[in-house]
Amino acid sequence: MLQIDCYAYANRLVSVHPAEKAAFAVITMTICIASPSPLVYLAVTVLMAGVVVLGAGIPGTAYLKLLSVPALFLAVSAAVVAVSVSHSPVDYLVSIGAGSYLIGVHPRDLYTALSLFFKSLGATSCLFFLSLTTPMVDLTNTLRKIRVPSLIIDLMVIMYRFIFVLIETAEIIYTSQSSRLGYMNVKTGWRSLGTLMASLFIRTCRRSEDLFTALSARGYTGDMKVLETRYAFSVPIVMAIIAIDSLLALLNLAKGMGGGLFA
Repeated sequence: MLQIDCYAYANRLVSVHPAEKAAFAVITMTICIASPSPLVYLAVTVLMAGVVVLGAGIPGTAYLKLLSVPALFLAVSAAVVAVSVSHSPVDYLVSIGAGSYLIGVHPRDLYTALSLFFKSLGATSCLFFLSLTTPMVDLTNTLRKIRVPSLIIDLMVIMYRFIFVLIETAEIIYTSQSSRLGYMNVKTGWRSLGTLMASLFIRTCRRSEDLFTALSARGYTGDMKVLETRYAFSVPIVMAIIAIDSLLALLNLAKGMGGGLFA
């Protein structure tokens, strides 16, 4: 079982109604994406980290480790946005010459890159909150209640299931290759990696056929039925969600929001 899945089933917010957690994540993420102020992005990121670590009881080191993966990709993307090339002299903060061109970082581009990074990180933290506190089965049941087509939900469940299938199969193949010195040097490692990818594709196709056969044998007719856990709505939690998102909305509308990086 993935670490995220383990936390989803064993955290202090698992008994909270999944619709409340989904609404909190979606509304907060919408405010973060719609806001032009990096201050709101930072507030959302810190807020979600506090709810996950202090509210759900998930270790802070584990949360930072999980968040560091998308943060690394976002940092690379932001770096690309911050760097520009110019043929004429520009007021770069930092620049290097490349023939007749200048490659550097302009203050305007740096602001855009930082805004993009923190906005994306804030939105990602909202998704992490939902995935770390809500089991997959509760999410699918919530989607059914809001009339999401069964086909989309079933595809989500199957894709979710095959994440574990891919990881398990890849680990078995990698262990088998390593025991035969398949990664003793770079050349052998690349050859073994190619073999691993090919074998993984073939075995995954076979497992998908086995899965469909098993579903058909159990009367699958295009709609997966799972047991639903009964949850009760909590008025204090609903009021807290309204209060928090209202404060974020007011922070977004405050005077001088778009005037600077932290204005």
